[in-house]
Amino acid sequence: MTVLEFKKSSYSGASEDCVEVAHIPSAFHKSSYSSDRVECVEVAELPCGAAVRDSKRPEAGHLPFPSSEWTGFLKSALNH
Repeated sequence: MTVLEFKKSSYSGASEDCVEVAHIPSAFHKSSYSSDRVECVEVAELPCGAAVRDSKRPEAGHLPFPSSEWTGFLKSALNH
């Protein structure tokens, strides 16, 4: 399992109460359920779960899911 490495945000200044950030490496790929469609859902594996985005509008961002929610979603989707 990959562990996320958090560091203090450069915007936090000298305060001890600060925001920490972690870079989430991701490589989105077309979902295997999209077949040969051009318009599809893309998925990225994350160290702590998965993220999905719209292939037509990747600049719109992505939705991250923790491992437990992603596993639950996949189990539900595979049962239908």
